[in-house]
Amino acid sequence: MRIEVVRSGGFAGLVRRSALETADQPDGSRLAALAQAALAPHPSAAGRPVPDGFTYRITAGGSTAVVAEPDLTDTQRLLVRMVLGEEA
Repeated sequence: MRIEVVRSGGFAGLVRRSALETADQPDGSRLAALAQAALAPHPSAAGRPVPDGFTYRITAGGSTAVVAEPDLTDTQRLLVRMVLGEEA
């Protein structure tokens, strides 16, 4: 499964994008399960972005979630960190 995360917004308005293929990862099945959990519907995902905050677009297995930074679940935050290689 290909997992892609795009982070946009922030003070400078920069876009950061990264992707990984779970089949290429030693913990690929864990990453795939994490992605599926991160893409499950969450009531807080409908929140609006905050000024100068980041927005994340998480895509995996044909599904996409767009989440404003303050509304990231712990699962989404972990997945973003793993794919982008930095704190979310």
